[in-house]
Order: sequence, then C-alpha cells, then structure tokens
Amino acid sequence: MAEFTLPANSKIGKGKKFGEPPGARRKKTFHVYRWNPDDGQNPRMDEYEVDLDRCGPMVLDALIHIKNDIDATLTFRRSCREGVCGSCAMNIDGINTLACTMATEDVKGDVKIYPLPHMPVVKDLVPDLTHVYAQYTSIKPWLQTQTAPPPDRERLQTEEERKLLDGLYECILCFCCSTACPSYWWSGERYLGPAILLQAYRWIVDSRDEMTGERLDNLEDPFRLYRCHTIMNCTKTCPKGLNPAKAIAETKKLIFERM
Repeated sequence: MAEFTLPANSKIGKGKKFGEPPGARRKKTFHVYRWNPDDGQNPRMDEYEVDLDRCGPMVLDALIHIKNDIDATLTFRRSCREGVCGSCAMNIDGINTLACTMATEDVKGDVKIYPLPHMPVVKDLVPDLTHVYAQYTSIKPWLQTQTAPPPDRERLQTEEERKLLDGLYECILCFCCSTACPSYWWSGERYLGPAILLQAYRWIVDSRDEMTGERLDNLEDPFRLYRCHTIMNCTKTCPKGLNPAKAIAETKKLIFERM
C-alpha cells in the first residue's frame, strides 16, 4: 500500500483551548482552524467552549462571540449575515456552506470549522479569492451588446426569457461549489470551475446579450469548460440550492448544437 507524507509545514497541530466561564448550561465545543502567516508556525486547531445562551443560533453568531468575548485574534470574513453576500463561506462539519445560514444545533457533536478547501489561506478562515475573481473577470460578467439601446425604454424581455435566468442570477459567488469540486482541485489554474461557469451561462442565456457566440468561443477549450466530469459535488453543497452542474451541461449542449 502506498503511503503519503504531508510536508512538515502543512501538518495541522493541536492548538490552544479556551473554556467558557463556569455556570454555562448549554455548552458546545468549536474546533477552529488557525494559521497566521506572520508567526512562522504550522496551522493548528484551537478549541473553544461556547455558552450557546450567550450567542445567536448560527455558527457565525458563535464565531462572532468567540472573537468579541474569547479570542480577539480570530480572523474570518462576514458581512450581511443573511446568506446574500457569501463572505462567510467556510467548511463546517465537512460541508462547504455559509456560517450565517448554518444552525449550530444542526451539527451533531463538536463543530469543526476550516477555511474553504484547496485555496490559499490569507489568515485563519480567510481564503485568498484573487484567482477565482480573475477567472470571473475573464468571462466578462456584464451585458454586452452591439446595437444601441432603445431611446425611450430599457431593453425588454418576455416573461419566458426572464425565467431562463431563474436558478442562475441567485448565485452569490461564495465559491462553495468550486472548492468542493475535485476537478477544480486538480486543474484550478485552467478549469474555470462551477461558480464561474454558472455565471457564464447566466449571460449566455440572457436574451438581451448580443455576444453569445463570442461567449461560447471563450469557453470552448479542453480545460476551461470540459474538465467538468459531472461529479455533482457543486450542486450538493450549494447553500442557495442552485445547480451549477446543469448550467455546465447546458453550456456544453449549446456548443455541440452550433457545430
């Protein structure tokens, strides 16, 4: 049997333990990934005992409580707290999801929290999104037209044309899907990944956009689109209930039909 050894500087060690003050009636333990690029130390897992009566019901509420009242050095992203901005995407209990919509009580036992997998880490639970945003820019995610707009009104759509965007426009670019995709882990430098390909399809099927051919040309590449092997991790993990795998399949179908 083959044996693999991780590089010494990538092994996760045991970190600090922070206990809640005595008297807590509802305790839950949170194991949180910690890494500081400035101290030269290996990543570690810190352990926090949280009194659930002192914070809100979501995992993000517990993280905010930890940062405010237990350990101010903890670093993570957050913004809307309503499942809209995608800032607090992380791996919780083995699932890529949003901390603000993941209820603590839905996790059986201790809560284990890591940054989104297979992405560079800036610090603690903050992934580096530079590469995925560059990929997003590459698909030109805005309305492109060649004709002038009507002088007296907006560019209109029928109800049927507008319905084609349902299940696409709701994407919040949290990248839970892309970071759950083995194909993206293996070929992330060239494969665009589920999140970006869903966004690309959103503009391809928009009846107001007049650059459909160019958009399909941009995707017709052995890696940018066709590294998808329909593993379906993307659809399973999407916190908004979207189906990136279907969008990718529909894009492939459009390319095939125009041959």
